[in-house]
Amino acid sequence: MNLDGMRTHGTDDIVDVVVVGTGAGGAPLTAELARRGLTVVALEAGRNFALDDLTPDETEAVEINWMSERLSGGDDPTAFGPNNSGRGVGGSTLHWGAFTPRPDARDLRLRTETGEGRDWPLDPAELLSYVARVEGDIGVSGPTPYPWDPDRSYAYGAAARNAPANLVARGCEALGIRYADAPAAVLTRARLQDHHGERRACINCGACHQGCRVDAKATTANTYLPAAVAAGAEIRTGAMVHDIELDARGHVAAVVYRQDGVDVRQRCRSLVLAAGGVETPRLLLHTGVANGSGQVGRNFLAHGATQVWGRFDEPVRGHRGYPSSLITEDMMRPADADFAGGYLVQSLGVMPLTFATTLARGGGLWGRELMARLDQAQSMAGIGINGDCLPSDDNRLELSDETDEFGIPRARVTFTAGPNEKALDRHATAFLLRVMEAAGARETFVLARSAHTIGTARMSTDPADGVVDGDGRSHEVPNLWICDNSVFPSALAANPALTIMALSLRTADRFLASA
Repeated sequence: MNLDGMRTHGTDDIVDVVVVGTGAGGAPLTAELARRGLTVVALEAGRNFALDDLTPDETEAVEINWMSERLSGGDDPTAFGPNNSGRGVGGSTLHWGAFTPRPDARDLRLRTETGEGRDWPLDPAELLSYVARVEGDIGVSGPTPYPWDPDRSYAYGAAARNAPANLVARGCEALGIRYADAPAAVLTRARLQDHHGERRACINCGACHQGCRVDAKATTANTYLPAAVAAGAEIRTGAMVHDIELDARGHVAAVVYRQDGVDVRQRCRSLVLAAGGVETPRLLLHTGVANGSGQVGRNFLAHGATQVWGRFDEPVRGHRGYPSSLITEDMMRPADADFAGGYLVQSLGVMPLTFATTLARGGGLWGRELMARLDQAQSMAGIGINGDCLPSDDNRLELSDETDEFGIPRARVTFTAGPNEKALDRHATAFLLRVMEAAGARETFVLARSAHTIGTARMSTDPADGVVDGDGRSHEVPNLWICDNSVFPSALAANPALTIMALSLRTADRFLASA
């Protein structure tokens, strides 16, 4: 994004707010606070990318991912690398798939409904109002009316279906399953974005996860951050935060970050952490801040993301077009469920290297068997889920004995699916197989997978049960706030980015109201 003419602040200045992270959690809040006249400095560990820096080459595109090593364990270890975390101005929105289903209000009250999991300490209707606001801010395309929410409308027509979506639609049709074009934060007609310029319509190239080179996909770098800079916010790149300084009262006084090999100290009146479900708790554990409850890093959540792939007689070429252009929400509360919560279902088309990696990780394929499957890739179509996950104290993020290039202990994440997740996965796998078989697949196979990093600094009403309150404010440090997916008390079935952005706007309003 264009940072020319950006307002800058001295490190000796006491700015109103330092925000750590420029992705879905940090950017909307940064824009809103700057718009309201506060002095805001946003710190980003990665660099600033121009559109010409982005590439569909999967081996080179990892520059926008958080590739610093993380350790993963448990019975169902979650994958990192080109998955879950971004590095650069825009954070994970640089590489997200832009699949934007809204959170289901029932998921926000899961414990009340089922006795399992956690309720969110906020009003679901209020959060959903912020979700609708985000959709307008960034430009979300989708079908109107929406089958599972007749009152919903989208400003842009749905993205064109790719071949996997057409096949999944065929399977759903045969089984009497409702389906629709998927909501997606990709433009289907050009849009003039305030403080940024024209964003072009999607050209259906399929490289969403490698970074959108035509600006059709919404990122915070083409939506909220240009607005933030126009309102006076400063974005500092290559700034890896590694220390939080408290004053004698126990309030945040400054943060310390390393930039170009030099430690820099920035004084501030308030601090907002929006570094994501791994880096936010890692920083808090490393500094020992805001963890009197012992809840920092606990209750790590990962969405169930099992995939079923089918081989068809006709060419599919699933790497072309918007990757997840079909959705069904019919399994959000299946009538025959033996589990709490539910799951979304989406069609899948992926780039070749991503497909190969998933075959190896999720299918255990290697050598000749792997290559044989890759030879069939042009005739493959996929279908997958995003399934709810219940919090468990056994699933957690801790600091390892290894340190990274900044001297910070690396994160070690332990995750094991519980009985509810296993029951949901069994149900989902059987459903996905039925759809692909009904679509005419010659053969099918299942790939185990999880997605997203959630819940490691959760919000709670009881200070002993979480890290922040329902507004995102630390239970212990009055001028410390968190707004990213680490504050989620439960996973929800919806992909998290839209909810994170909504929480960011809500946290900004709560922050301003508390001043």
